[in-house]
Amino acid sequence: MTKRVTWLMLLFLLPVLGQADVRLEGVRVWNAPDHTRLVFDIDQPVEHTVFALDDPHRLVIDLRDTRLAGRVDAASLDSAHVARVRHGKRGRGDLRVVLDLKQPVRPKSFLLKPQQQYGHRLVVDLHGKSGGVRPAVTKSVDSLGVPRDVVIAVDAGHGGEDPGAIGPRRTQEKGITLAISRKVKALIDAEPGMRAVLTRDGDYYLGLRRRIAIAREHRADLFVSVHADAFQDSRVHGASVYVLSRRGASSEAARWLAAQENAADLVGGVSLDDKDDVLASVLLDLSQSATQQASQTAARRIYKQLGKVGKVHGNRVQRAGFVVLKSPDIPSVLVETGFISNPGEERRLSDSGYQKRLAEAIVAGILDHFREEPPPGTLLAQQRPRKHVIRPGDTLSEIAERYQVSLNLLREQNRIDGDRIRIGQVLTIPGG
Repeated sequence: MTKRVTWLMLLFLLPVLGQADVRLEGVRVWNAPDHTRLVFDIDQPVEHTVFALDDPHRLVIDLRDTRLAGRVDAASLDSAHVARVRHGKRGRGDLRVVLDLKQPVRPKSFLLKPQQQYGHRLVVDLHGKSGGVRPAVTKSVDSLGVPRDVVIAVDAGHGGEDPGAIGPRRTQEKGITLAISRKVKALIDAEPGMRAVLTRDGDYYLGLRRRIAIAREHRADLFVSVHADAFQDSRVHGASVYVLSRRGASSEAARWLAAQENAADLVGGVSLDDKDDVLASVLLDLSQSATQQASQTAARRIYKQLGKVGKVHGNRVQRAGFVVLKSPDIPSVLVETGFISNPGEERRLSDSGYQKRLAEAIVAGILDHFREEPPPGTLLAQQRPRKHVIRPGDTLSEIAERYQVSLNLLREQNRIDGDRIRIGQVLTIPGG
C-alpha cells in the first residue's frame, strides 16, 4: 500500500519536476488612442495572474516559474496608461511585474500562440475605466438646416502586434495599408461635401469588430477596408475587391438578433425589443438587403477604377466572409490593393507614387458611387439634379415652387422658351 502511494505521488510530481522555467525575453508596448497593449515575449505558455491596486494606482502581473532572460526597457513602455514598469523575483521562482499607472484601468490578458516572426506571447490590454471619449455623431442635417457631409470610414488593415502579410523583402502589410489609407483620407477630405475618418492612424492593434464600431460611432455612409493580399504562388498579382458573402450575412444576422443591445442600431434606431422573432428577422433582412446592394454597387465602381491603375485579380467583385464586412447597417467593401507576396508588386506597393495612384482609384470609385446615389440630407444629394415627369395639370410655375427653384433657372436648365410643356416630358430640376 505504501509503495503504491509513493508511485502515485511521483506521478503527480513528475510534470512539476520536469517543467522548465519560462523565459521572459522582453516586453513591448503598442499605444492606441483608447487603450495600451503590453506584449510579453515568452518561450512557452505561462500561468499568470493580473490584479489592480489603489493609492497609488498599480497593476500587478505575476508570472509563474518565470525568469527574465532579456531586458525590460522601462523608458520605451511609457503610454497614456503606464508611467513606470518595475519587476522583481517573487517566492522561489515567480516573476512579478508592476505597472505604475497614470489612471485606473480595466485589464484584459490572454495568451497568443507563435505566428510568423513572433513566438509565444502574453498580451495585457489596458483600457481606461472612463471608456474613452466618443466622437460626436454626425446628424443628417444640423440644427440650422445645413446639409451634412458624406462620411467614409477608411480602415487600414492589421497594425501593431499584427503585421499582416509579409513580402519577400520583409515589407509588412500593416505599413502599406496605413500609407494608402492616409492618402485616401486626404483625397476624400479635399472633396466638398465629403469627410473621411481613419479607424486607426498609427501602428497599433485594433480588433476587427472595434473597427466596425468606430465607423458606426461616426455614422459612416461607407466602410472601406484596405489590405494587401498574399498567396503561396509568388507569381500571382493584381488588385481585388470583396463584399460580404450571403452565408456570412446570414450568420451575422443571427449574431445581431441575439445581441438585443445592438439591434436598435440595425434598422435606423428602431428598437426590436418589443418585436417578435419573425418581425425582427424581417426588419433585419430588409436592412441587410439594402446594405448589401449598396456594398455591391460601390465595390463595382471601385473595382472598375482599380482596373485603370493595373491588373485586377479575377474578373469581377468577389464575395467572402471577412469580419470587417459584416456590419448589417453600413455598406462595406474590402480592397486588396495587390499581392505583397509578389516581388514586383511588393516594390510597387512600397512606392509612394503607386500608393497615390491606388488611393486615387479607390476615391474615384467612391465618388462615382455617391454622385449617383447620394445619401439623403447630404450636400451631394442637394447638388444632384433631380428629375420630374410632367403629369396632366402640371405648370412650370407650380413645379418651380414645389422644388423651391427659380422659374427662370428651371427654364434655362431645360432649354424651354415660354411656359409650354408636354405630358410625359422629363424635366431636370436644378440642384442647390
